[in-house]
Amino acid sequence: MGPTIKLSSGYEMPQVGFGLWKVDNATCADTVYNAVKVGYRLFDGACDYGNEKECGEGVARAIKDGLVKREDLFITSKLWPTFEDADKVELACRRSLADWGLEYFDLYLIHFPGALKYVDPSVRYPPGWQYDGENGGVVRSNTPMHETWRAMEALVGAGLARSIGVSNFQAQLIYDMLRYAKIPPAALQIEHHPYLVQQELLNLAKSEGIAVTAYSSFGPASFLEFGFKHAKELVPLMKDDLITSLASKYGKKPSQILLRWATQRGLAVIPKTNRVEVMPENLDVTGFDLEQADIDAITAKDAGIRFNHPASYFDTNKMWIFG
Repeated sequence: MGPTIKLSSGYEMPQVGFGLWKVDNATCADTVYNAVKVGYRLFDGACDYGNEKECGEGVARAIKDGLVKREDLFITSKLWPTFEDADKVELACRRSLADWGLEYFDLYLIHFPGALKYVDPSVRYPPGWQYDGENGGVVRSNTPMHETWRAMEALVGAGLARSIGVSNFQAQLIYDMLRYAKIPPAALQIEHHPYLVQQELLNLAKSEGIAVTAYSSFGPASFLEFGFKHAKELVPLMKDDLITSLASKYGKKPSQILLRWATQRGLAVIPKTNRVEVMPENLDVTGFDLEQADIDAITAKDAGIRFNHPASYFDTNKMWIFG
């Protein structure tokens, strides 16, 4: 296994993992199996991705074939906002565990802040953002974060999650959590790429001992299929002049430069690819170093451009998470 990041919970998390968002159900089991074979040990999933069952099938096959043992793997899943009412947290975690075929998660995150009205899994699973499905609206629950976090802490006590953390949280909510948390969040997962650096949030996490995982490391590339106007108008990071020139300088792929920029600054990354031949490249992003001036030049591209928020996917005036 490659380098790891020590979490405040005491566990070690691989610094480079495999993201499972938008991995097609039909190929998901094979993709996970192949990623294990290549050497990935961290797999980042979520209820909302709708493929946890297939992910679990890939893991089960890898274990059955003797490629790994369960304890060699670091599996992450996430609690969707419709399950943030305190009495629904364990139910949701157990459902995800059952889909994966696991007894515990290595890391369980609150996917987004802001509890939504509960949707029974028998009605729709994954439930999505909107209460009545695609044509419905966002309906908020009144559950405050301290109640959700208390239920998350109970997962640790019950042995269902070894570490707990948050995703897509901003600074003030994290500060508030730290005032009442008996178990502080071990990890924070955020959208992070040269167009969205979020340096102040990174500074907070570092000062509070919270490990940070970057998602969407390749920026707009992850969002073109949704037709996002601002994603289409930006130069793809893989074709950006600075990134391609650094790729030539270091004899690496543009993707490896982007991932090394993050890992060299202490972040974990979870790139995804369906192409087996690219998997080793994305995993091999800690064995070379960028010069500090080159790191600074990439960081200077920051434009505060965010892609992953509810209002990008559908019209809503009820869910301004990053406002």
